[in-house]
Amino acid sequence: MKTQILIAALFFGGLVTAQQKKDSLKVNAIDAVNIKKQVFKKQGDRLVYDVASSSIAKGTNTFNLLKQTPMISSIDGKTLKILGKNDAVIYINNKKTNMDSEALIEMLKSTPSEDIQKIEVITVPGSEFQVESKEGVINIVMKKSKNNGYNGTLKMQNEQGYYNNPNAGASFNFRQGKWSGNSNFRTGSWTDRQRYTLSNGDSTFKNESFGFNDDPNKNFGGGFNVDYEINKKHSLGFSYNMRYNKSFNSVLDITNWQNGVLNNRTVNNEDAQTRNHSFNLNYEMKTDSLGSKLTANASYLWFNRDKVSFNESFPLTNDTINKYSALHQSVPQIINNYAANIDYLKKTAKGATWLMGISYNHTNTDNDTKQDKLIGGDFVIDPKQTNHFIYKENILGIYLNYERKLTEKISGKIGARYEMTRSTGEILEKTGFERNYNNLLPYLNLNYAINSDHNLSYTFSSRIRRPRFWELNPSRTYFTPTNYTQNNPFVLASKFYNQELNYMYKNAFYANLSFNMVEDASASDMLPLQGTLTTPERDKNGNIVYGPGGNMIMRTTRFLRYIRTNYGKNRELALTLGMNKSWFKDIWTTNYSVNLGYVTYKGGVWEDPTSQLGQYESESLDPYIIDVKNYNMSATINNTIRLSSKKDWFLGVNYFFASQTAMEGGMIGARQSFDLSLKKIAGDWTIVAEVSDLFNQSFYSVRGVQPNGKYNNITNFNYPRLMSIGVTYNFGNQKLKKAREMKSANDAVKSRT
Repeated sequence: MKTQILIAALFFGGLVTAQQKKDSLKVNAIDAVNIKKQVFKKQGDRLVYDVASSSIAKGTNTFNLLKQTPMISSIDGKTLKILGKNDAVIYINNKKTNMDSEALIEMLKSTPSEDIQKIEVITVPGSEFQVESKEGVINIVMKKSKNNGYNGTLKMQNEQGYYNNPNAGASFNFRQGKWSGNSNFRTGSWTDRQRYTLSNGDSTFKNESFGFNDDPNKNFGGGFNVDYEINKKHSLGFSYNMRYNKSFNSVLDITNWQNGVLNNRTVNNEDAQTRNHSFNLNYEMKTDSLGSKLTANASYLWFNRDKVSFNESFPLTNDTINKYSALHQSVPQIINNYAANIDYLKKTAKGATWLMGISYNHTNTDNDTKQDKLIGGDFVIDPKQTNHFIYKENILGIYLNYERKLTEKISGKIGARYEMTRSTGEILEKTGFERNYNNLLPYLNLNYAINSDHNLSYTFSSRIRRPRFWELNPSRTYFTPTNYTQNNPFVLASKFYNQELNYMYKNAFYANLSFNMVEDASASDMLPLQGTLTTPERDKNGNIVYGPGGNMIMRTTRFLRYIRTNYGKNRELALTLGMNKSWFKDIWTTNYSVNLGYVTYKGGVWEDPTSQLGQYESESLDPYIIDVKNYNMSATINNTIRLSSKKDWFLGVNYFFASQTAMEGGMIGARQSFDLSLKKIAGDWTIVAEVSDLFNQSFYSVRGVQPNGKYNNITNFNYPRLMSIGVTYNFGNQKLKKAREMKSANDAVKSRT
């Protein structure tokens, strides 16, 4: 309770201070200056953060700058959230970035903040954006200059968590006449360390597992973008991005207890490699002096992940049921995507804007999973878990937007996106399916500028969420022989309906009320299904064992199977109150937000569509009932304090808190994170020292109980406290214009890899 009171006092204290009456001529003059160089404002369907006018934008990188941007937060240093809940899709100069998520974060961390003109936050994107579910868009607008020359950035960072994790990167930009381009390269190594505590069962049975996972990674990646201005109306560009990640000798070591008795130990050794190559060809033609233009893209994406593992289970007691067991598994995935799109943006002399376009995506995934198990001293193929899954998907999209200013105070934007999806999935020689569906996805935004101090807007959008390709691959990942995750090729796309009401006061304080509905919802995390499997007892050679009466001896084992599948529907009502303001002549900059939410989840899972039973086998699955209603809150408090008049020393003090939050899989425990940073700017050099989650409080813990008494508890401690030191050097002409960023036709597919 003390935490909530402190958060409320900090937030509303700033609001009261900002609204105090100013009755001296001197203060009124200062107010006029502040309004003129306002750094945060509402424009149409987006909130704009004018980085060039902000004092905190000097000497940092783009990722850290985004974390200080109103409505954006990150508590793990790897992902960005909008309003504390929505995933963020990154655009640069209105073009979606053309790389996988990890490479994108590294690129943002290596891009100097001085290159940024403004950041636009679009909480409910229009029909022209390729987003899914309730994703929001962050559009980064780069500074522009016509100067010829080159510049670049060199960066080295060392991060200390449970292990030491070094990384380095470089970027280079050039412009000469009609040619411009940029390139980047990143490399690093890190080892993820996680500690697990798992427990499940009911009043008659209790299973507990304790263990750890060490996952070493080495990676490198990069790309380049070249743009040629044929003439003032025509431009041609080409881009290429790649990433390679190697994770060899990953170890998962789990010790299992049943009903308080030491049972067995499972050790899983895994080697994995990921390769990603993407190409994009872009053509742009300006059709008039008002800004109208035609844009065309053709893209190709190749994604490959190879994973092999060896899982062993060692009995730690002398009972006859738990015996030594082992299995080999190979889970490769190859994705090929071909895409193209054409956009036409038409601006009229009366200030209206039309945007129309068509896009096409063809994706083919190949998943040839092989698994064998130890029988009679030899490894033999497990026919139930060995499968070759081919998935093909074709998506044709047509979209149209119309935007204009209706009066001096009222503006609006209306649009729709029509998508036709044709897909087939086949587990060769076993089963298959075909899914054909059409979706009309409308969009509406109305903005009312009441006066210079008050702005009100309403937005409605409809979206779908297609399953990620790895979610469809029908393979398992084992914790123990009876505790594992199971992917589901039969999961359906979910339908999202998003509404939002936004109010802004003096371009510094805002309130955001949102309501989201989801049909055919699938869990954000996998659902824990418990049950029993009855199989014939077999001897060491794999033969069925018969009793004295000639009857088969049957063996019953309990299992816990995590699966992602459709369960029903959910609703979410959320209110966000926020403030972004500088105090004492920009010495102290604050970015505070409080999120209040109410969620309901309704539905259930009564059968497992992935079950594969052999002869004489039977399975009994306990129904998983979802009937959740929950209030939750979170708060983000970011402070940047300028320590010197020369603007070369800065102190960052940040705090994040999230209360208990109910999800489909159970109640997630409260989390909090206290972060400190110290930054020194010395000419072209920037040195940053940071401590993230100083008290190790931001880790994952979930408690789930079913109406029948079945429970499942998980604690995943990932050693969140990180200490890092980074050094960045900027060289060359820092006012160099960036190369034209180009949209990729297969952007929507990349996030699903």
